[in-house]
Amino acid sequence: MENRINQFVQAEFDKTLANFNAMAADAGLREQIARAVAICVEALRAGRKILFCGNGGSAADAQHWAGELVSRFYYDRPGLPAIALTTDTSILTAIGNDYGYDYTFARQVEALGQAGDVLVAISTSGRSKNVLRALDVAEQKGIKVIGFTGASGGDMAGRCEVCFKVPSTETPRIQEGHEFIGHLLCALIESEIFPR
Repeated sequence: MENRINQFVQAEFDKTLANFNAMAADAGLREQIARAVAICVEALRAGRKILFCGNGGSAADAQHWAGELVSRFYYDRPGLPAIALTTDTSILTAIGNDYGYDYTFARQVEALGQAGDVLVAISTSGRSKNVLRALDVAEQKGIKVIGFTGASGGDMAGRCEVCFKVPSTETPRIQEGHEFIGHLLCALIESEIFPR
């Protein structure tokens, strides 16, 4: 049993390292990160906010990154306006009950979003129906979208100002890539708005 566990752990390390090496070798990823940071910084400097949405592990990322901006990342500074649309169970269940699960994020973007805001939409497949409906509303309201997906980009690929397509088809590898890029965005937004 111990040998089987060791083999599994090594295989997971190998896949994760291969995924991160592919990301590190992609010069286009650096350009995308710079563009996404610029979009977020422009919105925040204009008094707008960043909205986050996703399902499951991506919901956890939405909450995590909103928390990094509202609280702090590397150092103390004033809070930045960010909202995870994944956290209010009364709102989520009311929308799910009244309109259906596909509208859980769209309705919140409709209610809370303003032109000039940014929506960070996270879906490993790029095909989550409730995330895609949120994109519909964002487009109607003049809200820029930064997407996080897997290798194909799914239906989100052509609908985002920036779409981070982590080069994997395995959900855990995609989520690991998302977490890394999300941390980069939080760190860079923080340092751009509040340079030390």
